[in-house]
Amino acid sequence: MAESFGADVERYDRARPEYPRDLVDRVVAESPGADVLDVGCGTGIEARQFRAAGCRVLGVDPDARMAAFARRGGIDVEVAAFEDWEPAGRTFDAVVAGQAWHWVDPVAGPAKAARILRPGGLLAVFAHVFQPPAAVAEAFAAACRRVLPGSPFAGESRPASDVYDVMFTGFADAIAKTGGLGAPDRRRFTWERTYTRDEWLDFLPTTGGLTRVPPGVLAEVLAEVGAAIDGLGGSFVLPYTTLAVVARKY
Repeated sequence: MAESFGADVERYDRARPEYPRDLVDRVVAESPGADVLDVGCGTGIEARQFRAAGCRVLGVDPDARMAAFARRGGIDVEVAAFEDWEPAGRTFDAVVAGQAWHWVDPVAGPAKAARILRPGGLLAVFAHVFQPPAAVAEAFAAACRRVLPGSPFAGESRPASDVYDVMFTGFADAIAKTGGLGAPDRRRFTWERTYTRDEWLDFLPTTGGLTRVPPGVLAEVLAEVGAAIDGLGGSFVLPYTTLAVVARKY
């Protein structure tokens, strides 16, 4: 699944949201310099944000299609899984990962970040948490139960916030056990975005459970979700929480 997101790179880059400016600015301000390694950079969404904040960004991503798209946006990218990537003696002021750290080995990833960070450098991993309105979420789950019974979306009943809290607790625990990294700091950034029907239906196929779904099946899911959004007047406000774990190299 980790290498399935490049199936439609244009949609992915268009539909996936950026990260809060405050998150980017704090990482930049707290880093000892401007050299940033972006792990799992994808199409370059967060890489472009860090570049706009004055950083020199190198991306690493296992998907050559995603890397090619990011390069078209001016981001230098090397194709590899982070665990296998060869730094060739290079070090960085920050290692960041947006919506990608869960694909990285929980022991090898922090240890490698610690090795390539300069003294005082930051490891910052972050991701978005969101829960659409009940009518939209229920329509999506019902459609998945009907046409994608094996999908995790068909059986998952926990709020997204609970799922991500467990995930980020795991990130923090693994980082805390990594030699060379200080105590992890957990951060939250809250914001919201209004989605039209078309914007949400553009976003859904970029999520992990739907990237490999046959077009006909995907169309059925989107039709049911679209009908639910129509029932809300054609749009909805989605509250976002962007979670982050940050640790400093000592």
